[in-house]
Order: sequence, then structure tokens, then C-alpha cells
Amino acid sequence: MQNSLTSIELCAGAGGQALGLEKAGFAHNAIVEIDPHCCETLRLNRPFWNVQETDLGLFEGTKYQGIDLLAGGLPCPPFSVAGKQLGKKDERNLFPDAIRLVDEIRPKAIMIENVRGFLDAVFEDYRTHIKKQLKKLGYETHWRLLNASDFGVPQLRPRVVIIALRNDIKEHFEWPALHPLDPPTVGEVLLDLMSEKGWIGAKKWAQEANDIAPTLVGGSKKHGGPDLGPTRAKKAWASLGVNGKLIANEAPEKDFIGMPYLTVRMAARIQGFDDSWKFSGKKTAAYRQVGNAFPPPVAQAVGKQLKLALTTRKNYSVRSIAS
Repeated sequence: MQNSLTSIELCAGAGGQALGLEKAGFAHNAIVEIDPHCCETLRLNRPFWNVQETDLGLFEGTKYQGIDLLAGGLPCPPFSVAGKQLGKKDERNLFPDAIRLVDEIRPKAIMIENVRGFLDAVFEDYRTHIKKQLKKLGYETHWRLLNASDFGVPQLRPRVVIIALRNDIKEHFEWPALHPLDPPTVGEVLLDLMSEKGWIGAKKWAQEANDIAPTLVGGSKKHGGPDLGPTRAKKAWASLGVNGKLIANEAPEKDFIGMPYLTVRMAARIQGFDDSWKFSGKKTAAYRQVGNAFPPPVAQAVGKQLKLALTTRKNYSVRSIAS
């Protein structure tokens, strides 16, 4: 694919949003991420990406002035209902750094992903503050709650996508249309992986795993090994015939009896990653990268609409000059 539009990715994680935007037609001038395992994953899959392993507060944006898109997945804990919802008071809140970089870079468009909790009433004043800050810089801001399942991903995964557009582009953007078909079920997506070692119960399991997955949870570095989330999430996984108490190293053996566990690769499929995308680090680090990712198909869908808005604006400008 010829990527004619430029972008910078902030807090890239394992690259879910960056991968989706690449597929939509954006070439990344820089990828910023502080976690070493995530940076290794990014370099492993895209050796030609300019991965900047640094704190966002130390990243200087002036050398990237004029890019088309500034994108990123800012840390979710400040707004997550699973946390204390400290919002702007949380030390992990990186919106001020993102707005600083918008000021330094002045991109044509901005795309920021965050958790559903960002839209809670308790953060109304902060949302208004962000909107005013971006308006002062010449951008019109909108946000929408998007479910990954509406874009062909086999899990619900509601996420807020914040779009800010320069005033000369804002009229050309439309939110992506929802996928016309139902997403595949967990059983349909994972049958071949569950069957890798010849498990004789795989087909029966797949028939009963006949719904989409609950939202994958990446977990915290402060706690133990990886699992599929709190008690409610584990119950939802159990209804699909999946044991959510841990992540397995391999698919079930031929004579396995009981509820199988997911492997990192299985979780990555449920997140919408291609099988070619590899995750660096041991199982716990790899699974956390997967569980915290933004599904590439969702990023791609929004990215295509941003590309359309940006290229429509360019063509419109050319026609205006010609006339």
C-alpha cells in the first residue's frame, strides 16, 4: 500500500492503533512508547518504524511540524471505572502532554483513544476543558463510543475515540459506517488454534462458544500473572467454555478434558491482530500487550475516514486554487 499521509503515534503500546492506521494509509514518522516490551514488539514487527522509547513528557514535537495526523492511545487508568477515576488529578493523565504536542506539531488531524469511562458525567468539566484547549489551537473536537464488535472484531470492547480536526478539514470527516454483518463468534475465530495439537473436543467446543467475547483485560503490572479479568469477566468467559484463570502456553492436547485456556495468540486474534503480528517478552508481558491494545480493525476504519477527509480537503484546495 502506498502510504501518502504522515502521522505520529503516541503511547503506541503493542501497535494496535498504529497497525490499523498503517493499513488505512498512514506512514508513521515516529512511534512513541515507554514500555520496553512494547517497543521490542514494535521493532520486531516493523524494523523500519522510528520507535522512540521515551516518556511522553520528554518527547519533543517541533521537528515533526505539519504532519497529517497525531494519534495515540493515552493511558486509561485515570478514567477507568476499574480504577479510582482521578481523571486530571491522576499522575498517569497524559492529556496535557498530548495538547502540548498538538501545539508544537500543529497536525491537520488528531485521533486519541481512551476507555468508556472518559464519557462519565464526573469528567464533563474536563472534557469541556480539553475541547476548549483544542479550539484555541484551531481544532474542532468530537468523540464517539465505538464497539469493536461493530467492526468485525469478535468482542464488544467499547472504546471512546476522540477526533479533533483543523477548521479547514472538519467539514470533510464522517464517522465510519458499522460493519454490515455480525462479528464472528469466539468458536469460529479460534477453532483452528484450539485444534492445533489435535484436541478431539475442539469442534464441540467451538459450537458451544457461539457468541462474541467479553472485553479482554490487560491487567496491571502491580499484580500477578495474566488472566482474563475480574470475576464477572471470568464468568462470561466460562459461558463460552473458556477458563479465564490463566493464559496457556499451548493449545489443548488431543485427550484434553475440561474448559481450555486461551493462549496469547488466541487472545491476539480476539483483539483483531493478524497472526503475523508477534509479541515480545514472556507470556505475562506478551498477554498484557494484547489485552491493553486497541483493535487494529477499529483504528483502520476510523483511519480510512480521516484519510478521506484529509485527501478530500487537499483536492478541494487544489480545485479552489485552479478556479
